[in-house]
Amino acid sequence: MEAGGGANGVEAEGMGESSSPPRGFTGAGVAGGSGGVTTSGMAAAVFERLMADGNHEAISNPELRSLLDAHFNRLPPSYLLDVNVDKAEDVLLHQKILAEARDPEKRPAFRVRFLKIEEVNLNSTNDSDEVEDSTDIADALSARHEVDYTNIHEIIFSTTDKPKLLAQLSALLSDIDLNIREAHVFSTSDGYSLDVFVVEGWAVEDTDGLHKALEASILRNEGSWSGGSSHSSATERLLSLQPKGGLEWEIDKRCLKMGEKIASGSCGDLYRGNYLGEEVAIKILRSEHLNENLWGEFIQEVNILRDLQHKNIVRFIGACTKPPQYSIVTEFMSGGNLYDYLHKQKNVLELPKLLKFALDVCRGMEYLHQNSIIHRDLKTANLLVDKEHVVKVADFGVARFQNQDGVMTAETGTYRWMAPEVINHQPYDHKADVFSFAIVLWELLTSKIPYDTMTPLQAALGVRQGLRPRVPENAHPKLAELMRRSWDAIPSNRPSFSDLIPELEELLEQIQGAGEPSLSQENDLENSQK
Repeated sequence: MEAGGGANGVEAEGMGESSSPPRGFTGAGVAGGSGGVTTSGMAAAVFERLMADGNHEAISNPELRSLLDAHFNRLPPSYLLDVNVDKAEDVLLHQKILAEARDPEKRPAFRVRFLKIEEVNLNSTNDSDEVEDSTDIADALSARHEVDYTNIHEIIFSTTDKPKLLAQLSALLSDIDLNIREAHVFSTSDGYSLDVFVVEGWAVEDTDGLHKALEASILRNEGSWSGGSSHSSATERLLSLQPKGGLEWEIDKRCLKMGEKIASGSCGDLYRGNYLGEEVAIKILRSEHLNENLWGEFIQEVNILRDLQHKNIVRFIGACTKPPQYSIVTEFMSGGNLYDYLHKQKNVLELPKLLKFALDVCRGMEYLHQNSIIHRDLKTANLLVDKEHVVKVADFGVARFQNQDGVMTAETGTYRWMAPEVINHQPYDHKADVFSFAIVLWELLTSKIPYDTMTPLQAALGVRQGLRPRVPENAHPKLAELMRRSWDAIPSNRPSFSDLIPELEELLEQIQGAGEPSLSQENDLENSQK
């Protein structure tokens, strides 16, 4: 959720989505097509198949039929389309894993199964570093260099549903060098997740060994899952983490007036308000979602924002860091965010305004990088517009100070804008933000959502193998070349924001010198037409 005005139009990345087409199903009582599948029909079909197969649980448990109804009612319609009635026992396994996840000591509950050994034809790789958007995503995802064999496993997880869970599970699998080939991700109506990953990278059929490796990875990241042994101890630990420095920026709640809600995110809400006579945006952290990770992001954002002063960075006014309500107060950006500006308001940018917006972003990002800050979630939803059409970088909840070695690890950000080295959980530096900027620039140019025919996870799997958005044929050649350099697969080949600024300034001067209307002329025209 952004820190200024406007709703965040980007879907929750990966949640409730599948990275591959629904798996087929057959069975009595189940009609073909998404419109014909019902929970009761699917439950009946699964039960009948279990009985026909002589499944012991189906025969011995008189309550199983009603339990199947309850199971399918908990899950979204997309789950019904994913069920293969010929493998009806998979549904029982899903039930068991979801039941285990109710016990905090067993979360995340998971199972590992060997699926097959697959011969992979590795001779079809496109030698180019850049694979452009294609309606046949399978071509981009299956590119290889030589014939080989790989073991395919399935890993099923269940835990409490929460923001960024897909990224967390992906990191868990990457920790033991597994590559995700498919992901079928579902959220139950009562707050649990059911996540089915098809992976490669475990060299043998040994499921016990893979199970132990996953257990070890979970233990290495235990704090991410446990959340503390009790509510009181967790709360004490959270409140012990406080922003750095003095509290001169602590908001006097008596002077803060709340207005209407203008956006909602997964962990908080954004309100319009007034503080000491100034119109402000108030981002409020929902107390029911308070945990160590979320509190850490909140404190990190306060610590970063309080020291930033730049015309292209959203201005920090103060924060409330004392219970019961935690909030960050910034200047109000009346123009909302660029995602809504492009995709909800359906604005198409003329080249001079596009370049002006791009320069605003570059200058804000250059300032961050000069202060050793990597944003890590640069996207149009986090770029806000003020009443003067100045674009400012916002939302520093996942931003971090770059470490002394100059590289960082761990996945963060949003898949459609994420650099391949971040997707691959490799060390990365400030050039990851440059990659994200290139996707933003393409979005400004086309007014389209990146990889809009794919799920976020499909896009991520494609990007790691060279997939990039297709540059329009009518794009200015210098702008197209700049984008391609900025989303290069090799981070060191990408320009810095300090390099990009003079290039964009020069292009803007050329365009305006060729007789294109200036930004001020565009604004005068817009005002005259109102």
